[in-house]
Amino acid sequence: MSAEALVLAAPRRFERRSFGLPVLGEAEGLLRVEACGLCGTDHEQFTGHLPSAHAFIPGHEVVGVIEAAGPQAEARWGVRAGDRVAVEVFQSCRACEACRAGLYRRCERHGLRTMVGFRDVSPSPHLFGGYATHLHLGPDSMLLPTPEGLDPVMATLFNPLGAGIRWAVQVPDLQPGAVVAILGPGVRGLCAAAAAKDAGAAFVMVTGLGPRDAPRLALAPAFGADLVVDVAADDPVSRLRQAAGRLADVVVDVTAKAPAAFAQGIALARAGGTFVVAGTRGEPGAPGFYPDHIVGKELRIQGALGVDVAAYRAALEMLAERRYPFESLPRLVVGFDDLEPLIRRMAGEAEGPVPVHGVFSPTHQEAR
Repeated sequence: MSAEALVLAAPRRFERRSFGLPVLGEAEGLLRVEACGLCGTDHEQFTGHLPSAHAFIPGHEVVGVIEAAGPQAEARWGVRAGDRVAVEVFQSCRACEACRAGLYRRCERHGLRTMVGFRDVSPSPHLFGGYATHLHLGPDSMLLPTPEGLDPVMATLFNPLGAGIRWAVQVPDLQPGAVVAILGPGVRGLCAAAAAKDAGAAFVMVTGLGPRDAPRLALAPAFGADLVVDVAADDPVSRLRQAAGRLADVVVDVTAKAPAAFAQGIALARAGGTFVVAGTRGEPGAPGFYPDHIVGKELRIQGALGVDVAAYRAALEMLAERRYPFESLPRLVVGFDDLEPLIRRMAGEAEGPVPVHGVFSPTHQEAR
């Protein structure tokens, strides 16, 4: 038997390749991929905005079924063949100082070098990303069992919702009654709004920019937003003051390639507030940003890289309980043939609709 995968051989160049299924060691496993969610990182990899020195199989929001696992792997992960799991993006050696402290994103052995969906495809067993029929699970992989009855396509939201929980609740230590401003109405922005409201925020504002974001802003009230603002038409600071009576205790920036958003986040935060920066600019500078505003407001600015297992577990529980209508998100599921056209649309390089929730499924049959 063999596995099929879509390899990003160079920016804007996908290649469909076959790989033999690996012979597993006692501490390894093999996942049959059922679904892989798409995010901004995927199209930034495709365009070369996130450069790579090697070819790789993208895709890091992976859900699937354990097809095989060695006895040590089963014991370590608490799983057996046939179990459906979500795969953590990062790996953990569980032994270095960072891993022992629970900061496995900074693992001395792994870190960004071995994250799912960005590893060199050349070394055997090759299958290190979600755009494939199978994913190799090394001894340091981290798995999360999915709740009974949670559809695999829906389960891929464990990643963006986990991000919303970590960035909007855990990192800023969100307190009940807080005023929260979320910059960016994509799937992570909507997830952050739901997470903040679910944690007791009294008022949540979500901002977007222009016509492309208008449909997403229209969805935001169903995910906890009390106010939506198109910053191309209105001043978000004035609108927040008017609607909430004060500025934000917590600002969460999940925008991508939006350098002006940083200055807006500083302006939206109250004196002594917290500004969580999770979105990446992709370029130097931040128009309209004056560092003295940080001093004058005594702001706490916190960068946030990735998610952790605690947030992922909370996300899976939240999805299973259907506390917010994630099943109603505008969604598009594609197979191998239609994945590249969707990525091109997400990157703004092709015409056509861009869903809030895009998902790759290797068994999906495109309509012709």
